[in-house]
Amino acid sequence: MHAPTPSTAREEWRRTPLLPVAAGLGYATSVIHIYGIGPFYGPVAAQFGWSRTEVTFGLTIATLVQAVGGVFIGLAVDRFGPRRFGVAGLVLLGLAFAALGSTDGSLLNWYLLWGLIALAALPVQASVWTSAVASRFTVSRGMAFAVTLCGASIAAGVFPPMATALIGALGWRAAFPVQAAIWLAIAFPVIFVFFHGRYDTGRRQKTEDRGTKPADLPGASLREGLTSSVYHRLFIASLLFTFTIIALVVHFTAILGDSGASPMAAAGIASFIGWFSLAGRLGTGMLLDRMPASLVGAAVFLLPVLGCLLLLLGGGSFAAMAGASALIGLTLGAEIDVVVYLLTRHFGLRHFGGLYGGLLAALSIGTALGPLAAAQVFDRTGSYSGFLWLALGFMAASSIAIGSLPRGRAAYTAH
Repeated sequence: MHAPTPSTAREEWRRTPLLPVAAGLGYATSVIHIYGIGPFYGPVAAQFGWSRTEVTFGLTIATLVQAVGGVFIGLAVDRFGPRRFGVAGLVLLGLAFAALGSTDGSLLNWYLLWGLIALAALPVQASVWTSAVASRFTVSRGMAFAVTLCGASIAAGVFPPMATALIGALGWRAAFPVQAAIWLAIAFPVIFVFFHGRYDTGRRQKTEDRGTKPADLPGASLREGLTSSVYHRLFIASLLFTFTIIALVVHFTAILGDSGASPMAAAGIASFIGWFSLAGRLGTGMLLDRMPASLVGAAVFLLPVLGCLLLLLGGGSFAAMAGASALIGLTLGAEIDVVVYLLTRHFGLRHFGGLYGGLLAALSIGTALGPLAAAQVFDRTGSYSGFLWLALGFMAASSIAIGSLPRGRAAYTAH
């Protein structure tokens, strides 16, 4: 039987006000190896004589493993609930990130350490955090997703300057475990106390939710979802967009440094991405609850085009770099929000974990290959300009894919 669903957004937020906050902190922790690694690239490569491509390939390993395992974790979340995965996974990921400071100068050792991160990141992928929130929020799902996915905005805003400061004070080896310890001390207590989805079993589960699971809810079957042209367009948009936007974020401090900015100035400007993505996520969440999501997504996916043009044509001025950071941040604050929102509205919650796991494969492949491609372009040409032009075309294509989705009421919009 179904648990009663609050009829207004106010009732939903009154019932579980801190769930999206806890999920957001969990999501921030789950991407520490993506948003927190940028400042380490230069010092690690300089000490061991590695190219940026060689250093970046560790992240590629982690995200490709996530691409393969995402569907299976999503299916497991549908069956067992997200809490047990999220709580245990965060501790494992923190330990794995800290272990990067122990690398011995061998590329094989570096890649094996990233293999540990790959395994530790599987149980804390985005479907874990969003599935719990989707199970509790219906009327205000857009804003609840926005608060949750602000975790990535916090990560993009906090981790680069934190890492840069720790590297300057302690050296890059000590900075890895210290950064992991500081962040887990902040985030883990909140997550442990307040992160409970409707389908998590145990003594904290509300009485009216007991016995309820996603399979009881209306929604598309896995086959219906995976064979839908709507799903295919979401997959293409996710792949193309993350290929470019994550590469821009990961290499942003290096792009600014090559334009003449000092390391601390580059980290400071790069942190604008995180803070503007907060505005982008919250603003997008409000718009998704009020306007057709396909139009909202198509519009915000075009913003980084202007950001890339500023980087290419701005002559390395502070205004151009800051403007590019802001525009990229606004979209970074919206892309996954739009994709997840559209997924729940078109296909329901019955197999949300499994279907989102498929899209997570696209997101992970883009995340894995984009930074590597950007590093390859730099190593071969001595500049990121070629990749920035490629990014323009990919982002335009992703905008078209999202904008072409149906704009009427979806089959499962009530859930």
